[in-house]
Amino acid sequence: MMDHLTNYNQDPGRNAGSLVPSDNRQSPQSYQNDAQRYPNFPIEGEYAGAKGFDFYKYLRIVTKYRWLIISTTVTALVLATILTFLTTPIYRATASIQIDREAVKVVGNDGLQPQEQNTGLEFYQTQYELLNARSLAERVISTLGLLEDPNFTSDGQKSMIGIVKNFVFGNPESGDQDKTLDTKARKVADRLQESLTIAPVRGSRVVKISIDNTNAATAQRVVNGFAEVFIADNLDRRYDSSSYARKFLEERIQQLKIKLEDTEKQVVEYAEKQGIINLDNKKSLASTDLEAINAKLTEAHNNRIKLEVLWNQAKQTQGFGLQQILDSKAIQENRKLRTQLAAEYQQKLGLYKPAYPLMIQLRNQIKELDRDAQTEVAAIKSSIEAQYIGAKNEEEDLAAQLEESKAEVVDQRSRSIQYNILQREVDTNRSLYDGLLQRYKEIGVSGAVGTNNISIVDKAALPIVPRSPRLSLNLALALVAGLLAGILAALGLDYLDDSFKAPEDVEREVGLTVIGVVPKPAKNQEIETEMNDPRSAMAEAIRSLRTGLQFATADGLPRTLLVTSSKPSEGKTTTTIGLAKSLASIGLNVLLIDADLRNASVHKRLYCSNELGLSNYLTGAKSPDEVVQGSAVQGLEIMSSGPLPPNPAELLSGPKFMTLLALAAESFDIVLIDGPPVMGLADAPLLASMTQATLMVVAANETRRSVFKVALRRLQGARANVIGALLSKFDSSQTGYGYGYGYGEYEYHSYGLKELPSAKR
Repeated sequence: MMDHLTNYNQDPGRNAGSLVPSDNRQSPQSYQNDAQRYPNFPIEGEYAGAKGFDFYKYLRIVTKYRWLIISTTVTALVLATILTFLTTPIYRATASIQIDREAVKVVGNDGLQPQEQNTGLEFYQTQYELLNARSLAERVISTLGLLEDPNFTSDGQKSMIGIVKNFVFGNPESGDQDKTLDTKARKVADRLQESLTIAPVRGSRVVKISIDNTNAATAQRVVNGFAEVFIADNLDRRYDSSSYARKFLEERIQQLKIKLEDTEKQVVEYAEKQGIINLDNKKSLASTDLEAINAKLTEAHNNRIKLEVLWNQAKQTQGFGLQQILDSKAIQENRKLRTQLAAEYQQKLGLYKPAYPLMIQLRNQIKELDRDAQTEVAAIKSSIEAQYIGAKNEEEDLAAQLEESKAEVVDQRSRSIQYNILQREVDTNRSLYDGLLQRYKEIGVSGAVGTNNISIVDKAALPIVPRSPRLSLNLALALVAGLLAGILAALGLDYLDDSFKAPEDVEREVGLTVIGVVPKPAKNQEIETEMNDPRSAMAEAIRSLRTGLQFATADGLPRTLLVTSSKPSEGKTTTTIGLAKSLASIGLNVLLIDADLRNASVHKRLYCSNELGLSNYLTGAKSPDEVVQGSAVQGLEIMSSGPLPPNPAELLSGPKFMTLLALAAESFDIVLIDGPPVMGLADAPLLASMTQATLMVVAANETRRSVFKVALRRLQGARANVIGALLSKFDSSQTGYGYGYGYGEYEYHSYGLKELPSAKR
């Protein structure tokens, strides 16, 4: 390698265009598609990944701030316990009543109370409001004498909370006006309503009434009295409603009675004056006659039409074709006898000649029968004609009578207009009078029957255990509130903390693959000691990083790798040195270049000289072989920074560093460059543009996301190939994962990497 560097130094212009690896410096046309050239580099607008719910993120937050959450929860539990023991116990007595929509009907009393339809929700809601009414509370106070009951009017033993409240807000019971009876009654009523709880039992007609008080016996007495007073109040409302109804009906009945008598007199006088006579069914005689005549005329008309059709048929019928002729018994006997004589004549015609006297006699008898038949047929037709004429005359007479009756009815109706008006008024008054009289009698009977639709199911028992405060409930609520407050505080602190905490944060925010995770050193343990211990978590992390780099590019391990960070003190130098030693330990020739020409530290960490280094080569004072020095690790050679120059960016931007990288890539398996931070300096983008790959070091819980994104944009502007990130100073105790020794399992399982045999335990 020294020979190569020496020869190249003597002819720096030789093959200058081919010294940099082919995938590092390209023509401007090759930069048109950064996504294809650098598949691992995050494109602007694609930093954020899927924004779905990340359970492990919140688990990490809870784990990180677990002591805050625990302290908040313990504080809430302690406060809840103290407040519970300082609070005056409250007892609750409960009585059950049944409210039916209708009472048992001994007699009918419909209309005295509003009738509910459908489900009766309005009825029951009305009953609940009546239970909460102030008038009922005042009646309970008066009935039970609560104004004189010290257990109800006073607060009993003052609690610490009440004392503090009175001290801060003042005592509401103080003042001269509170000494008046009305004020005291109003306050007691307010207290009773506040202590009252109405709880309908779902799906039933049972309602539970509860009273809260500091004295158990007082709570029991008041709630039982409340139920009894409510029942009595309901009965009073029913009696008052019936009493009012009776008084109202008496007045209306008397008025209607006088009015009915007057209208009946007017009807009688008008009927006599106009000569109007009505039957019991309120129809006049003329109307009745008109109906009768009209019915007879209809019958006569139908009979006439029937006989007219029969007569027309009889006139057109010859012989015996008419049905009435065939139905005549005389014709039937005549035809039967003629048939017998005709048969006898035909029988004897074979023995005698037609001129024989016996034969002549038979013929004469037959002719006589035919004449009789014709006479009978004529008589039947004459009878049909007579019936038709009679029906026609009867129809005409009835029609004439109908016209006369119509005229009489029309005349009477014109005279009955005022009569009908008076009669309708009489009927209306009589109907109202009868209805009110019947209702008055019903109310008089039902008002004396004391039925009620409300009854007591269970009276309140003496409460033994106070309803509040309940230590178990308060502790449960305090536990939930403490946990919630602690978690919210943790989420708030985490939201305000803009740093990266876990590998997922880096991948989610900027889209970079986390190739490795380096933990913080153990407590009271030096970094060098951790790095030199092959069984330590830090050494294991470096080996995992080495494995990840072998799969970071399509060609395997990059030949030139820049290790940088967004800001100082993120662990890039430690990472570079550890990676260099790890790569050398597997037989690779490694060149470590300290390119941080502003704050060099590689020589301090590796205990080597810094008199000659990179700055001497870049200024042309020394050749490459003169500034490269060996190390205690076989296969690892070091090029320190050398004396810090005043213009690092100008030195790095020249062609000599590119030439150095090209020559070193031919002589070493990998060239590691410990670069300066990206932010505020031009050095890192220059170095990143010249190397095959760049690795960003991110300090957990230190590197701000906004700063890191700006650093990545600067590298993007320099056409750097950022292959991934390394999360350093990672504290496994602040996450919900199984990091620690064997944390490399995260690398293998999450990134699909393979563990090298040297990393197995």
